[in-house]
Amino acid sequence: MEEMKSQQGGESIQDNSPPSEIMDMETLLAQEGLGLGNIPERGDIRKGVITAITSNEILIDVQSKADGLIAGRELEQINPQSLASFQIGEEILVYVLEPEDINGHVVLSFTRAQEEQDWEKVENSLETGEAITTFVEGYNKGGLLVPIGQLRGFVPGSLVSVFREGDTGAPEDRWSEAIGKEIVLKVIEVDRSRQRLILSERDAIGETREAIKDQLLDNLAVGDRVSGYVSSLADFGAFVNIQGVDGLVHLSELSWDHVDHPSDLVKVGQELEVEVISIDEDKRRIGLSMRRLQDNPWIEKAEEIQEGQLIQGTITNLTDFGAFARIENTDLEGLIHISELSIDRVGHPSEVVSVGETLALRVISLDMERHRIGLSLEKVDSDEFAAIDFEQIQEEMNGEGSGDDILPDTEAVEAGEDAVSEVPEEEEVESPPDEEPAVEEGDEGEAEEAEGEEEAEEEEEIESPPEEEPAEEEEDSPPPDEE
Repeated sequence: MEEMKSQQGGESIQDNSPPSEIMDMETLLAQEGLGLGNIPERGDIRKGVITAITSNEILIDVQSKADGLIAGRELEQINPQSLASFQIGEEILVYVLEPEDINGHVVLSFTRAQEEQDWEKVENSLETGEAITTFVEGYNKGGLLVPIGQLRGFVPGSLVSVFREGDTGAPEDRWSEAIGKEIVLKVIEVDRSRQRLILSERDAIGETREAIKDQLLDNLAVGDRVSGYVSSLADFGAFVNIQGVDGLVHLSELSWDHVDHPSDLVKVGQELEVEVISIDEDKRRIGLSMRRLQDNPWIEKAEEIQEGQLIQGTITNLTDFGAFARIENTDLEGLIHISELSIDRVGHPSEVVSVGETLALRVISLDMERHRIGLSLEKVDSDEFAAIDFEQIQEEMNGEGSGDDILPDTEAVEAGEDAVSEVPEEEEVESPPDEEPAVEEGDEGEAEEAEGEEEAEEEEEIESPPEEEPAEEEEDSPPPDEE
């Protein structure tokens, strides 16, 4: 209690009023709307009132000790339509980038505030399953690009409705007609840290994978040529996505040549044209082929072979039911069935042939469709094909081939023996023993008329009767046993 003296009488006056409360800094700031809980922090989203707009900056009152500022790059990122609509006194949401810059201003962003709101919106849609309506803004190789507020979402091609897809092929052919059109989507993945937003049109409109496959199976037919992209690889083949449904290109249908693994020819994401070779509606499977769209080298090579023709073949493999032989000068293989190995009963092919052995074989069947060649060892000498063999030999004699490449070894030997046996008979007819003396007398006459000594000596060597001596020995001398 204070004591005060009156100026009139100098009397002491005692003040009994209660003392005023001492106001601390927190209370003072709170009265001014600047409490400690209201100091801006990085990442805050606040409501602010526009106090000034210039070509270079926008001042925002965010209830801080200093005005907030949107300038520079953050000002340029604002949508021109939104920027033109701003008015002084208008309340907007802003994102705090820096609580205070070197000039004491709070650095703000309008677009970041909008993005944060959009992220909250899509996260909420992901939890609730609520569909979002937007439009197609663009596309790339994998699918469609759509705006969700300030965000950009992606709709993979496999999740776009089959009713929306255009002709399969290049992206511009598949998606160009969708640009600018409205699309209803369902959020299936949100990742703020990676700025990743994935959406699906099929999920939004209730298209199930089975329903899509049903529709595709109804529209597909064996022999159709369709386009798709490689969705995955396995040791046994490549899966190709056709309008959202996977079909299998088996390893054997990738190429006419041998392929060890699908990755040797194709890779995931690669676009392909394939032919439908089978549709199993019960198992709901689609068989595809790449090689059917290529020229078949087997057919080209097999067309040079005729049924009934003799060929040279090398045994490559033995099985219980026969032996496989590779036709000479080709990479084609044919089967010698065990019943075609010999006229006699054969228990196993190894009893007649062995791997690596080269034999003359007869082509007895050609199946172009199934790529099979039937060969026979037993019918090589068959009279049934005599006319064909005669024509083939005539062609070879005319210079179109070599008889040595086709004739079996046994026939070559027999032909050789016949030739050898015929030669002595011809020699005996042409030069009988009775004519030898006449030849000798003629030669002696020629020797007397010779002009040079060298010619005479040569003639004497020829005239000398070495041939007569063996003849005399054969007539006069007894056989060795008698001696």
